[in-house]
Amino acid sequence: MVDRAFIATRGKGLARATPITEGKWAVDTLLLDQEVCYLTADPCNPNRLYVGTRGSGVLRSEDGGKTWQSAGLEGRIVKSIAICRADSQVIYAGTKPPGIFVTRNGGQTWTEQESFRRLRRWFWFTPAEPGDPYVMGLAVSPTDPNLVIAGVELGGTFRSVDGGQTWQGHLKSTSRDCHSLRFHQTNGNWVYQAGGGWPAAVSADGGLTWRQPRRGLGWSLYGMAVAADPADPSIWYASAAPYAVFPQLNKMPRGHFAGEANAFLFRRRGNSRWERLGGGLPQPLDYMAYALVTDSEAPGHLYAGLSNGDVWHTADYGDHWQQLPFNLGNIWTAMIIL
Repeated sequence: MVDRAFIATRGKGLARATPITEGKWAVDTLLLDQEVCYLTADPCNPNRLYVGTRGSGVLRSEDGGKTWQSAGLEGRIVKSIAICRADSQVIYAGTKPPGIFVTRNGGQTWTEQESFRRLRRWFWFTPAEPGDPYVMGLAVSPTDPNLVIAGVELGGTFRSVDGGQTWQGHLKSTSRDCHSLRFHQTNGNWVYQAGGGWPAAVSADGGLTWRQPRRGLGWSLYGMAVAADPADPSIWYASAAPYAVFPQLNKMPRGHFAGEANAFLFRRRGNSRWERLGGGLPQPLDYMAYALVTDSEAPGHLYAGLSNGDVWHTADYGDHWQQLPFNLGNIWTAMIIL
């Protein structure tokens, strides 16, 4: 029996599922007056949540999402947030148009890292929504608050070792169409990315060099989410789908088609090939897994949040799965467990 609360972005607001009794759950909606772009929790205080919004900047909750207040960047579109485990007062925010802002006092004041703005090139664009591209992926090292990786959809993936004051150019062997970036929860050497074209990439040296293992992925070249086991950073997971399947050519990637995403979940152990996960999961998934979440207290556990609001759980590294008895309506970009 899973007895954790789940919160996910729904586009308009958030959905929260809370266990009541054995097999019974209550699902509530929060922040329905906000278009929520991203959601994350303070790694040092799981009841402290942050969301990025379209126009209201960053909002913070101190009570697990029940009440919210402004945490800065009002008027901006905040598409991604990363909180440093080594110092959770250090928070980075990625915006549309593509920018990086940092606070070192928990959101009281923010500073734009102007050097990131100068990275922009003429070919950056967004395939997903009108207007400017944006910082879709953002990750900060759990051990070094100055080591940051940022990914633009669609533009490139970049690395800073001085808290965003300066940036390397696009990192070789990463996707320019970044969908997700994540450091390992405790090991600052391991970083993971999901993206278009290069569905999954990994670094074992803090983002300095990257590999793009593909064996076992087949035609699933459109990566959406990544996650890594909390006890073993060499065990990691990705969700991916083909770009398009006839007769859907020349349209949006197949993974975004509700009811016919043709998506799969994959696991990689060390240097072995990717393994397609079954064990009770639909084959293929009709809805893309937009969120993959591990549990820092439970190695081997993984939760997959699908775009239609279903949540699946495995307790044995993906060998066997069960669908949890609630639905969050839909899951847009992020899900957390409390």
